[in-house]
Amino acid sequence: MTLKKLLTTGIVSAAMVTQAIAGTLVINSNQSDPAPKQAWTDIVDAFQAENPDITVKFNEYDHEGYKSAIRNWLVTSPPDVVFWFAGNRMKYFVDRGLFEDVSDVWESEGLSDSMSSTKASLTVDGKQYGLPFTYYQWGMYYNKDLFDMYGLEEPTTWEEFLKVCETLKANGKAPIAIGTKFLWTAGGWFDYMNLRTNGLDYHIDLMDGKIPYTDDGVRKTFANWRTLVDNDYFLKNHASYSWQEAQAPLINGDAAMYLIGNFITPFFPEGSNFGFFQFPVIDPSVGIYEDAPTDTIHIPARAKNKEDARKFMAFIAKPENIAKINTVINQLPPNKYAETADNAFLVEGGAMLSAADGTAQFYDRDTDPAMASEGMKGFQEFMVNPDRLDKILENLERVRQRVFR
Repeated sequence: MTLKKLLTTGIVSAAMVTQAIAGTLVINSNQSDPAPKQAWTDIVDAFQAENPDITVKFNEYDHEGYKSAIRNWLVTSPPDVVFWFAGNRMKYFVDRGLFEDVSDVWESEGLSDSMSSTKASLTVDGKQYGLPFTYYQWGMYYNKDLFDMYGLEEPTTWEEFLKVCETLKANGKAPIAIGTKFLWTAGGWFDYMNLRTNGLDYHIDLMDGKIPYTDDGVRKTFANWRTLVDNDYFLKNHASYSWQEAQAPLINGDAAMYLIGNFITPFFPEGSNFGFFQFPVIDPSVGIYEDAPTDTIHIPARAKNKEDARKFMAFIAKPENIAKINTVINQLPPNKYAETADNAFLVEGGAMLSAADGTAQFYDRDTDPAMASEGMKGFQEFMVNPDRLDKILENLERVRQRVFR
């Protein structure tokens, strides 16, 4: 074989290899539960039918194993698409240069409009680093029979909410069910008190360690929260109950309301009478922001086939496709033009989140893990002994300075 022919053959072979790589899209998924697994099998099949030149290799991993493995993939030999979470969990990898900037996909697909409610949770320094595919609402789930019994209506303002609580307490009912044995439920209360008191930008800056826990804004949040604690509006002995155990008083009529995520609804007995309302407005000058834990897909910075990964991301973002996924998994599509499954709580939650001025993830998703651990301990301690607030905030400030130095 002549040198010219050898070089030509080498060039052709290299081109064939490059084409083979470009035509294979490797996706690593944590969607291993039956319903999500089926949803993604169907959507990948639809993507391949629309893009016959692309071969998708879809790898599934169990949830816990995935959390460890993704850290290795991203720094060694990553796939082209990975599943993960929005907020601080995403930012951890962005700050280390491990996730690709996909602002171009947001621009080309008009996602700043259709995905407006979740944009902030996918944004770092003005750039977007992933695509949300599902989320769910938090809010106040309540026993309608109790409300009807005492002539109560869904409160929309803080003053109305306090009146509802006082009426329930006067009639021997616990206004608010909560179990803080596992600390994250107290984190939900901190989120909403802070979002309604100070707004999303302040909340995210606090989560990012930019604001001291001894700041006047944080103290104002706790002052509002303390109104509920001092008036004994929370379920007694809540530190002894898990979040599941605290459902019993809500269901049997001993407690009226529960600030929780939509995952509580499958526990409502068939034929029971429960409703949902948005967390009330505390300060009318502050925008309406919600907790909406969001699952996402990302392109690793070192991925080999970023072109087809972007095609896949754009495909998932389409209203009809993201609706198909969420109909199967019975959650909410973050695209406001996508249809929501025929479920009363999802329909109401979807409308609420689509109209939100922005969303946070959740306390332990939005801040550093070490900060989250100490923060939620402090929140529970405050709910049990509010007189220790100064010491609690001083401790959290020491943790903030250590974690975010």
